[in-house]
Amino acid sequence: MPYLKNSLLALLLCSITLLTACGEDNSKKITAVDDPELVAIAFFDALYNEKNVEKAASVCNPQLARLILHYRSPGAVARHLFNMSYDKVEIKPDSAGVKVREQFKDNANITIYFDGYYQNNRMKDVKRLAIIQRDGKWFIDKVLKDPF
Repeated sequence: MPYLKNSLLALLLCSITLLTACGEDNSKKITAVDDPELVAIAFFDALYNEKNVEKAASVCNPQLARLILHYRSPGAVARHLFNMSYDKVEIKPDSAGVKVREQFKDNANITIYFDGYYQNNRMKDVKRLAIIQRDGKWFIDKVLKDPF
């Protein structure tokens, strides 16, 4: 009988371990997707500060997500898609003017400001994103041309 108890206990522990391992890992997804500005900031934060390509791709449309995942590393995505490299960066939406966000019913154009360092050199940049809404959640559709 003790052998049966030990076997059942081992089986139960294995089952619990497998079930918890199959749970969804929220650290690989951006969960705040109800505001387009938060989506844009979380996207670039995941890419530049957290160095997590999968997390950044989780809020992109399928075509852009596929392209981002193709590069595999945050450095390659930063270099090839955005022509920006940072070791550490502060990311802010445009909040100075009247056009904080050009938002319509299901799409928005967001301007994001970057202020950071790359190899001990301070660098500033601006990017604009087209963001679309699907099922009440905002997703990055494409990177727009530089506004300046």
